[in-house]
Amino acid sequence: MPAAQSLPENTSTVHIMGVGGTAMAALAGMLVDSGYNVTGSDGNKVYPPMSDVLARLGITPAEGFHAANLDHNPDLVVVGNVVRSTYEEAEAVIARGLPYMSFPALLGARFLDGKRNIVVAGTHGKTTTTAIGAWLLEAAERQPGFLVGGVVAGFDRTARAAAGDHFIIEGDEYDTAFFDKGPKFLHYRPTTAILTSIEFDHADIYTDLAHCQQSFRQLMGIMPADGCVVARTDHDAVAEVAALAECDVRRYGEGQAWDGRIEGIDTDKGTMQFTVLEDGKVWGRFESIMVGEHNLYNQVAVVAALAREGLKPDELARGFSSFGGIKRRQEVRGEPAGVTIIDDFAHHPTAVHLTLDALRLRFGGRRLWAIFEPRSNTSRRNVFQDKYAAAFDAADITVIADPYNVSGIPEDERMDPKALVEGIRSRGNEAFNWPQANDIVTRVAANVQPEDVVAVLSNGGFDGLHGKLIDAIERRFSAQ
Repeated sequence: MPAAQSLPENTSTVHIMGVGGTAMAALAGMLVDSGYNVTGSDGNKVYPPMSDVLARLGITPAEGFHAANLDHNPDLVVVGNVVRSTYEEAEAVIARGLPYMSFPALLGARFLDGKRNIVVAGTHGKTTTTAIGAWLLEAAERQPGFLVGGVVAGFDRTARAAAGDHFIIEGDEYDTAFFDKGPKFLHYRPTTAILTSIEFDHADIYTDLAHCQQSFRQLMGIMPADGCVVARTDHDAVAEVAALAECDVRRYGEGQAWDGRIEGIDTDKGTMQFTVLEDGKVWGRFESIMVGEHNLYNQVAVVAALAREGLKPDELARGFSSFGGIKRRQEVRGEPAGVTIIDDFAHHPTAVHLTLDALRLRFGGRRLWAIFEPRSNTSRRNVFQDKYAAAFDAADITVIADPYNVSGIPEDERMDPKALVEGIRSRGNEAFNWPQANDIVTRVAANVQPEDVVAVLSNGGFDGLHGKLIDAIERRFSAQ
């Protein structure tokens, strides 16, 4: 049976395979809100914050992709892109003739049709930019729909349907499902597309930068004539793609038509004051907790996009000042004994570099630790082995964990954590390879001092390292 192209009639029960992913859990919330009975499964144990999101929705994920997960005969199965055709549960979907769809196809058909959709695409900055845009629309009382790849302070979920005209969505270039190898964002019916950056990533499905760019060119090809592309055109790879758009293009970045400048940093409050410029003239002045140059331009992009939708500087200023941040994006998880523990999703070398630079700016001269778990499909490979060495320059001490589960990666293609440590040390910086989460907890907790900042960088659960580290530090200093 081929994949369904629309929601089957009389659907009441939807089962989501891969429900622990941020986007999939978000979709689950939207379906629950719309009155569907939702169940789900995932290949591994689901960790916070997504486990908390699912619990609030009343969903307990089945652990493992087993055929028995389908014994309740759902009316529709949504298949996440983590699911392979050879998994027992996937084979059972086909064998039992159950209707199935990809997450992006269902989202587009059920929730995006007829809306003014702002699709945020790019290698870096998608979650931050989408989250800020959603909050600004909310603060301006536009009642937007949104789907964000992270948990936004102020919202009790990562996605919801639109009561108003706008829907802002994180547009991923990763492939859609085992039966649809095109990028997810091609299903999202954009009115406006934001292109934050284009770099080589997802080394398991793309071969090089040009291959990555081809996906974004496809996005330009589906833009409506009356649409708009907001593009970071001081980056050549983005400018090349945006040049193909046959609609309005708003160019942003350093020296572009839409630009920004940092006016000041309040290291006590952890906020940044910044100005947005249009054609060299001040368009608006704002204050935000999202600090650093990369966050400056993420916020400029949102301003350029929402200005086209008719929002005014004073409306956006209220939104920026009330924005509470995003889980796993420079999120403070705890401050045991005066040690600040930061959780961040950064895993690509550019994202690691930008995140640590921003934390250095935010926390000034405090000693900064970077703890990195190579977990993504790209970071577990040696494709960026040399670039990672420079990515940690802003840290005083770097700890590299062993790559997560390299069993499916040829040995000569694997990231070498010991070589990475040597590369970092060759740049005059302190670094260690402490293989597993429990090793790291023991050693870091024994060596941190009050006022240190510990940034944990991983796109996964990291075996609960954050909570374990907070507990271990509290125990150490309470015993003194």
